[in-house]
Amino acid sequence: MIMDKKRHAESNTWKEILSQGVVWRQVLDYLCEGPAIDKILAARKDSTARLFIGCGTSFYLAEAAAISWTLLTGQVARAIPASEILLFPKLLQAEEPQAVVISRSGRTSEAVRAAHLLRNELHIPTVGITCAENSDLQQACDLSLVLRACDENSTVMTRSFTSMLLALQVLAARQAKDCEFVESLRGVAEQFSRTINYLVERMEAFVATHMFADYVFLGQGPFYGIAREAALKVMEMSSSYSQSFHALEFRHGPKAIVSPATCLTFFLSDAGQKAESEVLAEMKELGGTIVTVCNRADSETRKNSDLVVELELPADGLALAAPYVVPCQLMGFLSGLKKGLNPDQPKNLTRVVILN
Repeated sequence: MIMDKKRHAESNTWKEILSQGVVWRQVLDYLCEGPAIDKILAARKDSTARLFIGCGTSFYLAEAAAISWTLLTGQVARAIPASEILLFPKLLQAEEPQAVVISRSGRTSEAVRAAHLLRNELHIPTVGITCAENSDLQQACDLSLVLRACDENSTVMTRSFTSMLLALQVLAARQAKDCEFVESLRGVAEQFSRTINYLVERMEAFVATHMFADYVFLGQGPFYGIAREAALKVMEMSSSYSQSFHALEFRHGPKAIVSPATCLTFFLSDAGQKAESEVLAEMKELGGTIVTVCNRADSETRKNSDLVVELELPADGLALAAPYVVPCQLMGFLSGLKKGLNPDQPKNLTRVVILN
C-alpha cells in the first residue's frame, strides 16, 4: 500500500523530487546571470572535443550530456566512467579535450582520482561539476561549477541529476551561441512546477494497481542516458530488476523477456517517434505493459500504451531530457513504498562511494 501524504512529506527523497521545477529555475538563473559558464568556455576556446566523466548516476548524466553537446554544437564528445580512466588510462592518450568530471558530493573516490590523473598525468584540462562547495573535486580540477541549489540530503540522486544535466546543456548551448535553446530550458523550468502534480497523480494511480517482475526503459539519442538513469532509479528505490536499452535494439534479442509482468517504459523522441512507436506497438502485441513518456501523444501511442505521461511543456527535443526522467523517479519511489521499503534508506547504498 502506498503511504499517506503526511509520510510523503516527511521523506527527503520525495521533497527533492517535487522541488525540481523550482530548483531548475534557481540553477538557470545562477548560470545565466553569473560568469561561471563564460570562464569554462574561455579556458578552452581552441578545443572542439569534450569528455564527460562520472560514476553511477553521474555517468548516465555524462552520457546524456555528451550527446547533448554533440547535437547542440556539432563537436565531438563522449562519456566514459571514471573507473575506465583509472584502469585503462591509455584510452585517453590520443585525446586533448576538456574533461568534465561530475560528482554530486565532489567526494566520490573514483571521480576525484580520475580528475587528478587527467590533470596531473595526462595534462588534460579539467572542469568539475558538483553540488557541494569546497570539495575534493574542486581541488583536483582546474575549474569548477558548483550548483549549491540542487544539493540533496537523500542517498538517491534526483534533482541533482536533472539540474546538473540542465547546466551542461546550458554550457553546450552557450558554446554553440544558441540563446533560443537556453530560453527553452527556462520555459520548461517555469512550467514544470505546475506539471509535477499531474505526474504524481498519474504515477500514484498506476503504481497502486500494478506490480511487475521486471522493468525495462527504452530510449534513443539523448534519451538513452535518460533510460539508463530511469532504470537505476527504479532499481535503487524499489530493489527491482531493471534494465535499459536503445529502443530499436530491444528487438534484437532482449524482447525475449517480454510478458504481462514486464513494465516497458518508452521515452519517445521527436526525431525517432515513428520508429520508436512501431517498437512500442510490437511490445504491446507481445503482452508487455507499456508506459509512454512523451511531450504530446498521438492516437496510436494512446491505443498501445497502458499509461501515457504527457508533459506538454513549451519545448521539444533535447530540452525535454531532464523532465523525462522525473516520472520514473516517482515510479521508483512509489514502487519502493508499495514493497514496504524506505527510499530514503535504499538497500546496500550509501550517499557517497569513498574507497580506501
